[in-house]
Amino acid sequence: MNISVWPSQLAGCVHAPASKSVMQRLVAGALLSHGTSILHNLSQADDCTASLLMAAQLGAEMELGESTVSITGTKGKPKSREGILTPLESGLGARLFAPIAGLASPPIQMAAEGSLKGRPMHQIVDAFEALGGKLEDTKSTFPLSFQASITGGRVRLDGSVSSQFLTGLLMAMPCAGNDSIIEVRNLVSRPYVSMTLEILEDFGIEIEFDEDFTEFSIRGGQKYHAIESAIDGDWSGAAALAVAGMLCAEDSLEIDGLNSQYTQADEAIRGALLFAGGALSGTETGIQVARRPVRAFSIDLTDAPDLFPVLCALASFGKKPSTLKGIHRLIHKESNRAEVLRDEWSKFDVCIELDTIADSMTVHPCNGRFKQDVVIQTHGDHRIAMAAAIMGLRGDQPIVIEGAECVAKSYPEFFDDLEVIGAKLSMNNR
Repeated sequence: MNISVWPSQLAGCVHAPASKSVMQRLVAGALLSHGTSILHNLSQADDCTASLLMAAQLGAEMELGESTVSITGTKGKPKSREGILTPLESGLGARLFAPIAGLASPPIQMAAEGSLKGRPMHQIVDAFEALGGKLEDTKSTFPLSFQASITGGRVRLDGSVSSQFLTGLLMAMPCAGNDSIIEVRNLVSRPYVSMTLEILEDFGIEIEFDEDFTEFSIRGGQKYHAIESAIDGDWSGAAALAVAGMLCAEDSLEIDGLNSQYTQADEAIRGALLFAGGALSGTETGIQVARRPVRAFSIDLTDAPDLFPVLCALASFGKKPSTLKGIHRLIHKESNRAEVLRDEWSKFDVCIELDTIADSMTVHPCNGRFKQDVVIQTHGDHRIAMAAAIMGLRGDQPIVIEGAECVAKSYPEFFDDLEVIGAKLSMNNR
């Protein structure tokens, strides 16, 4: 699907999408629970569909409504129905459900689709052996073959690539037969680990850990208790709307549905916009973002890498260069986002310098005057598509986004929501 985005002024109120990060963790907890959990305000994102699919493949019983799902769990003993798990293109889904599948009786195969096929899984492979299991792999990625179940033990984990490996182990090991200790070094994305621990606590799981998140002590044989919960609004999706509001609002833009019960890393967008000269105020159900000129800013996004594309769009309309740190986190996403941003944003006459030694990108802004017939390739990356749309809304010429359907991975309603608040869009067959 190709979408043309025209310069637009935005106004009104838009509801934030449901958080796919929260929903996937809640689905995993419900799968392991004793009894039936009820989840409200479902995300329609492809990644969440993958999580529901894998929970069913591992033995959960489900009743799915328009915005609610009832999940009857497996009492901590998942059982593969057909010997296969399909995470589709969900990186979190694969890394979350692989350890949970390790509790079931083998053999089980985990396949992958699209950009997920080449993403690294060696940490899970190594962890299985330390925890008494066996997981065969092909060059430390997919497909994976589960040969023996995990039972518990001590494992050392390098957290520098992603916190998702840790999240999967934290959710699985309370159901193992023996106690476990997870030692972690170089942990990134700490807010996502906080989210996982908060959700585990709601399911009645107890984990001991130090304040630096370097060691986690997990008692085996624990029971997940069924819960009823509404899924939080997603700060990752809201970040795109907030940046669009600061750049393109007629006066201000309101985003509701952001009364979060769990920690979300991308709530850091609030501070980022303030650093860039933005004006935000809280409402009863979310935030209001005023239109403001962009001033140069510097921010470390090591713990919130999904904010890189939208903040790169914001920095493109400043008066001086801005610096975003933590680009090593962008290599193993749906695309190599740092390189994609550099190459695609050059079409807007935005110069992005990548410094791997300083682990940063410097964004040299454009003047807002685009060439005619700018066509942006998304490289299958939903965050790139959303950031490109912001560029089109703020520029002076319409642009074309090729492969815009990739927003379905996290925010299927994105372009519909933009139209509601005044964005001028059109589909084309270019």
